[in-house]
Amino acid sequence: MINTVALMGRLTYEPELRTTPQGVSVLRFQIAVDRNYQRAGSERQADFIDCVAWRQTAEFISRFFHKGSMIAVEGSIQTQNYTDKNGNQRKSVEVVANNVSFCGSRNETGTAAPQQAFDEPAPSYASAGASDFEEIVDDDDDLPF
Repeated sequence: MINTVALMGRLTYEPELRTTPQGVSVLRFQIAVDRNYQRAGSERQADFIDCVAWRQTAEFISRFFHKGSMIAVEGSIQTQNYTDKNGNQRKSVEVVANNVSFCGSRNETGTAAPQQAFDEPAPSYASAGASDFEEIVDDDDDLPF
């Protein structure tokens, strides 16, 4: 059976990292995902999708993503049936995030690159000379097209 979801959208609120009593990191967040179809003369619609991340994924999101950040999420759908405080049967649907990625530019997402967040200097290629790239490979004969 297959249960795989891939989404790209913007965080609707500031993510808040929490810890279970057993010390496991967990983060619940919501992303707004634009629908592909738009009726003529109407505003674009979006779906607001609840997600949850655990352990290192949760810590990564809390460190590098903020409200409005564009995020790509790969995960699976999880449903739960429960009874609310009024005795009504309810069902919740959420995406369990296995992998998340940055989307868009740093300026657009408002996030810093991980290497800058860890106070490591960004690599500089401005001083690279032609001698650094002397080996030129001419392999056009092996291309299948």
